[in-house]
Amino acid sequence: MALSELSFYDENIPCLAACPVNTNAGMYVAAIADGQDELAYLTARLPNPFASVCGRVCAAPCEDACRRGTIDRPIAIRALKRFVTEQFGPEAGTEGRRVWEQVVAPPATQRPQTIGIVGGGPAGMACAHDLRRLGYGVTVYEATDKLGGAMWLGIPEYRLDRSVLAADIDDIVALGVEVQLNTRLGVDVTFDELRARHDAVFLGIGATLGRGLDIDGADADGVFKAIEFLINMNRGFQVAVGERVVVIGGGDVAMDAARTALRASEYGSSATATGGEHDGRSAMADAIDAARSAARAGARQVTVISLEARDEMPAHDFEVEEAQHEGISFVPRRGPARVVTADGKVTGIETIGVTSVFDADRRFAPVFDQDDRKVFDADTVILAIGQAIDLDALGAAGPEVSPRRTIQVDNATGATSIPGVWAGGDAAKGPRTLIDAIADGRRSARDIHRHFGGDREEQQTGTLVKLTQFHRLADDYDRHDRVAVPTLDTGRRIGLAEVELGFTEQQARCEAARCLRCFANIILDTNKCVLCALCADVCPVDVISLVPSEEVVPDQPGGTVLLLDEERCIRCGLCIERCPPDALSMGMWKGVGVPT
Repeated sequence: MALSELSFYDENIPCLAACPVNTNAGMYVAAIADGQDELAYLTARLPNPFASVCGRVCAAPCEDACRRGTIDRPIAIRALKRFVTEQFGPEAGTEGRRVWEQVVAPPATQRPQTIGIVGGGPAGMACAHDLRRLGYGVTVYEATDKLGGAMWLGIPEYRLDRSVLAADIDDIVALGVEVQLNTRLGVDVTFDELRARHDAVFLGIGATLGRGLDIDGADADGVFKAIEFLINMNRGFQVAVGERVVVIGGGDVAMDAARTALRASEYGSSATATGGEHDGRSAMADAIDAARSAARAGARQVTVISLEARDEMPAHDFEVEEAQHEGISFVPRRGPARVVTADGKVTGIETIGVTSVFDADRRFAPVFDQDDRKVFDADTVILAIGQAIDLDALGAAGPEVSPRRTIQVDNATGATSIPGVWAGGDAAKGPRTLIDAIADGRRSARDIHRHFGGDREEQQTGTLVKLTQFHRLADDYDRHDRVAVPTLDTGRRIGLAEVELGFTEQQARCEAARCLRCFANIILDTNKCVLCALCADVCPVDVISLVPSEEVVPDQPGGTVLLLDEERCIRCGLCIERCPPDALSMGMWKGVGVPT
C-alpha cells in the first residue's frame, strides 16, 4: 500500500481526526483501560503542550466525533485525559519525575534566529513551545502581568485551577523562553520595533474587546460586555451586579460569567490567576458563560435570552446542563430590542420575538416578529454577542485585515501579508476554542521553521502493525452507559473550588473500557481471499457484505467486492477466526500522535 492509502487509518480514527492537534485519544483511552496510565499520559501530551489544561476545559471535539456516541453516549475523553495528567503531568509533582520530557525534550542545539511572539495565550505559548524545542530564541511579549491569555482572563477558576495552568506554563518557559510581561503592543513596544528586533514575529493578541449593541439604552449603567466582565472578575476587580441579571446570547462564556459573579467576593480577594483571556468560543458560548458567572455574584435571578431555540444553540450540552443545575433560566427565540432605563440605570430589557434564526442554507439570518414584544426586569444586562480584536495596536504598518476584522492569514500556515510575520488564534480566526488556538500556534511554528530552512512538511510515515493479540469487547459492551464525570453537589459550589472533579481509578477504567478502539482495523489480504463469504455470515453486527463489483465500480462489472462498514465494526475478530485462508487479520496503524 502507498503511504497516501495508509493514511486512511489516521483519518479512520474519528477522535484523532476531529482533534485540531491530532491527539490520538483512542490510543490513550485504550491504554487507560489496560492499566497503562503512563503511556496514556505520554500519548496525550505528545501533541499538546497544554494537556493538563485541556483535561479540564477543552471543548472536546473528539467526544463529538466519538463512534461510541452512535451506540449510546461518547467516551468521556476529556475527563480521562485529566485522570492521567493528574498522575504524570507537571501539576502532579511526582517526586521530581518529569515524565513529559520523554516526548518533549529541551533543544539540543541553538539556532541563530530569534522569534518575537506577541501574546502569552494558548496560540502564542504553543508556538513558543514548539519553536523553542527546535532551538530558536523565543521572546514572548505579554500585555498583562501573567501568562495564559484566554486560559486566565476568560476561564473562571472554578473550571480551571490556576495551579494547573501555572504548571503547564512554567514547563514551557523552562525550555528557555524569555518573557516580557506588562508589555503592550502599540504602547510599550511597536510592531515595527518587534520586526526590527526579531527574525520573525508571531501575532497571538487574542480577541479581548467585547461587542456592543446599537440599541437604545446600550450605554446605560448596568450594561456589561461579557468578555470584559469576565476579564475584570478574573483579574480580581470588583464588579457589582444586582438581584436580577439578564444575559443576551446563549453560549458557553455566558454560563461562565453568570457562575463567576456568584463568587465575586472570592475573586476580589484572591486574584491568583496565571493565564489569559477566554477560551475563544462562539458568541453563544460567551452568553452562557456570562449567565453562569452572574449567578455567583449574588444575583438571585439569572436569565439567558437567546435568538436560538435550545436545539439550535451552539453552547455545549454539558455547559447548559450545569447552568440549569445552578438555577439559571433560559428564554429562547427572543432578541434584544432596547434596554429599559430609569435615571441612566438599567431597569429591564425589552425583547422581540424571533420566528426563525437561519435561512434555507443554514446561514445566520434571524427574522423577527415586530408585534411580539416582552420586557424582562433586570438590574444588570450582560451582552455576550461576540468579541473583537484590537487591530489599532498593530499600527499603520500592520498586516492586511480580513472582512471579519481579523488579521488576514493563510489558513494552512498562519502566514500574513507581511513576509516573516505569522498570526494565529483569535487574532487570525476570530473567537474559537482553546484547542483550535493551540493548533494555530503549532501550525505556525512548523511554517516558521520551514521558512528558516528547517524540515519540509513532516512526512508521517507511520507503521501498519499486524496484531497477534487484540482486545475483545465483552458481549454486553453496548449495555455499559457512560460513567458520569463527578462534580460538586450544587449546594457545595461556593468559593473558587473546581466544580468538575476527576475520575477515581475505578471510574476511569470502567469508562475507558467502553472505547470501541477504532485505531484497530480489519485488514484484508486480497491475494488470499477466496470470497467464500463466511466472514459475512459470522459477523454479529452485519457490517461485512459481498456485492457485485458494478455496484461499487460501475466500469468494472463481472467481479465481486467485499465491503466492510468501519463505522459499525466492533473489532470482535470473529471474521478473522472464521476465515479459512487466513486472509483477514487485525492491524493497527501507528502514525500520527503515538509515542515511539
